[in-house]
Amino acid sequence: MPLPPPPPPPPPPPVSLDQIVISKSVINQETPTSAKTDEPDIENSRRARKPILPELHPKRTNPLIWCCAILCLIFNLILILLGVATLIIFVSIKPRIPAFDTPNASLNGIYFDSLEYFNGDFIFLANFTNPNRRIDVRFEHLVVELYFHDRLISVQAVQPFSQRRGGARVEAVHFTLSLVYLPQNLGVELQKQVLSNRVNYNIKGTFRVRANLGLIHFSYWLHSRCELVMSSPPTGALVSHNCKTKR
Repeated sequence: MPLPPPPPPPPPPPVSLDQIVISKSVINQETPTSAKTDEPDIENSRRARKPILPELHPKRTNPLIWCCAILCLIFNLILILLGVATLIIFVSIKPRIPAFDTPNASLNGIYFDSLEYFNGDFIFLANFTNPNRRIDVRFEHLVVELYFHDRLISVQAVQPFSQRRGGARVEAVHFTLSLVYLPQNLGVELQKQVLSNRVNYNIKGTFRVRANLGLIHFSYWLHSRCELVMSSPPTGALVSHNCKTKR
């Protein structure tokens, strides 16, 4: 009789998950490879995030530009200081403009060749006064004009002169009129005034004044106007007058 087959081997006993042991060598072999593969990805991501900027090289400023800037700053500071000093001086001293007036005048003659042309002789005493107590002035340009109504009939210049503080000066301005033209209506009006013993003349003065206060000098223009009422020639005297001066 044949022998029966041997019995099958018993199945292996079940193994629990808690009993699974992983060797350290396997862990050590897997960890470096994973770390090596992750590091390039991190570096690539960082490089992608960083903006690519060109390298800036600061340029040195030219020394000549620095010198010009310093000189401009010094010049501006000097101007500011001079302005402040001038303002303080003006506020403390309170400068006043010179006065222009007349103490007397003389109308020696008016002669008509026709209704439109006449001759005349007129002397005007100009009185210049410096009312400042601390400022000396100099009149550098002086022009005195004689008008009948608004018609210019004669012009005279006065020589420049200096005037001390608080001083006064009288200048005789002599107007000699020869064949002066007047429109017919003004000629008739002048004849009427001579007959009525009241001749109206106007004086206009233009002066350039330079004020001196120590090292400070400044110049300005003055414009004066005088309205005169004279008696008739040949002994024409000043009856009344009104003078004003402004800058």
